[in-house]
Amino acid sequence: MPLYVIQQHRARRLHWDLRLERDGVLKSWALPKEPPRAPGVRRLAVEVEDHPLGYADFEGVIPEGQYGAGVVEIWDRGRYEPVKWEPDEIVVDLHGEKLKGRYVLIRFQPEKDPKNWLFFKKKPEA
Repeated sequence: MPLYVIQQHRARRLHWDLRLERDGVLKSWALPKEPPRAPGVRRLAVEVEDHPLGYADFEGVIPEGQYGAGVVEIWDRGRYEPVKWEPDEIVVDLHGEKLKGRYVLIRFQPEKDPKNWLFFKKKPEA
C-alpha cells in the first residue's frame, strides 16, 4: 500500500499538508484547517507542487528566507488504499494513526480555480 502523511506546518499561517504517494512522488494539498476526523466536515484543500518521497519523513524547521519557512511536524502518517483516482475525484481508504476510513478529494469548481479541492471523510456505508 502506498504511504500518506499529513504534516502540520507553522509557516506564515498554520496549515496542514496532505501528501499521498503516487507515481514516485508525493501528491500534495495544503489544508488551512485541521483535517476532518468525522463525516460531514469538509475542508478546503489547495493542490500544491509534488514533493519527493523522502519528504514524507521530514520534521524540523525550514529557515527564514526559504520558501515555506517555519516549523514542520508530522501530524499523522500511515498507508492508504486507492479506491478511485480520476482527474477531478480521488477516493482513498486511509489507515493512519489519527485518520481512518474512506476519504474523498473532489475538485471544487475546476473552471474557476483547478487547484481548489474539498477534502472530507465519507460516512460508513450500512
